[in-house]
Amino acid sequence: MSDFQPQPAILLLEDGSVYKGKSAGKIGTTTGEICFNTGMTGYQEVFTDPSYFGQLLVTTNAHIGNYGTKDDDTESGSIMISGLICKNFTNQYSRKVADQSIQDYFEKENLVGISDVDTRAIVRHIRDKGAMNAIISSEILDVDELKKLLAKVPNMEGLELASKVSTREPYYVGDPHSAYKVAVLDYGVKGNILRCLSDRGCYLKVFPAKTDYETVKAWNPDGYFLSNGPGDPAAMDYAVATAKEILKENKPLFGICLGHQLLARAVDIPTYKMHNGHRGINHPVLNLNTGKGEITSQNHGFGVSPDAIRDNEDKVAITHVNLNDQTIEGIRLKQYKAFSVQYHPEASPGPHDARYLFDDFVALIDADKNALTNATVNTTKSTINE
Repeated sequence: MSDFQPQPAILLLEDGSVYKGKSAGKIGTTTGEICFNTGMTGYQEVFTDPSYFGQLLVTTNAHIGNYGTKDDDTESGSIMISGLICKNFTNQYSRKVADQSIQDYFEKENLVGISDVDTRAIVRHIRDKGAMNAIISSEILDVDELKKLLAKVPNMEGLELASKVSTREPYYVGDPHSAYKVAVLDYGVKGNILRCLSDRGCYLKVFPAKTDYETVKAWNPDGYFLSNGPGDPAAMDYAVATAKEILKENKPLFGICLGHQLLARAVDIPTYKMHNGHRGINHPVLNLNTGKGEITSQNHGFGVSPDAIRDNEDKVAITHVNLNDQTIEGIRLKQYKAFSVQYHPEASPGPHDARYLFDDFVALIDADKNALTNATVNTTKSTINE
């Protein structure tokens, strides 16, 4: 464990709010959109979620680092948050299976953070004022200089970030002899989503974000998956175009988080920037099909337009709603074999209430394959009879 000696650090928000604390992780300067997560555990999975790319994360749980870090507890190949803001940065850890302390982990990953700040006050502030850019520095303590740097940071709205975190080359996950082939469009996919699909008998080929439809189709998948990821879906015309082509093929299609927003935009349902988004592992969602409540894991700053969906009830059915603010959490396209949810059913971290959605997707693929088989058999019989 490194001999960690924290230095003075500053957090400056776009509206001029200043918070002074101590350095956490690498000494340096970092910027991004500030947001908060209400989860009490699973910090390493959160840090490595590609959907957080370009964001400074405030953790509402008081202690971060108390159970160390473990190489297996990641959702991608590296830390994806731009910086961490926490109350207590606990370098000493007690978990026997941990590989290293959080300070060692952050230094290896070159992550800049700040601790010993009033995270409750910060969360209350951005909850009321909304999402905004911010800067953390443990090397520059001149607020005026930090303001100049912060002024150069682009707003999240309008940013295309998915291609920055996507795989550069296609790769495979699962057993090649599995019953189903699923093409995954990687806009920042989490590792546990891939595990949830492969565990259900799916052989996956994961494609880079900007792969054209014809290339994906050439693999002849039984179904398609649109992944989670960072950035503004309105800046992803390439992904919307791919989704539209998949819908024309009318193969089973499932989307999560950003994938949910892209599916909506593929049928001309607009998206919007939320006041401060949903991030945590305790968000209540109502399943309108079953009438049951689900406690869900969420991480998103954009949503789909409720008014536009209700104006297009002939095309889109609402399947899930958020019980805190009534935002749209799930849709099904009536004219296609396609559905999506705004939250994270793989829940890493989080509760497993919504894991059934992966089963629903596999069942949809299975039904589609059986229908194709029956159609082929009937065509063959008809040809023989003739």
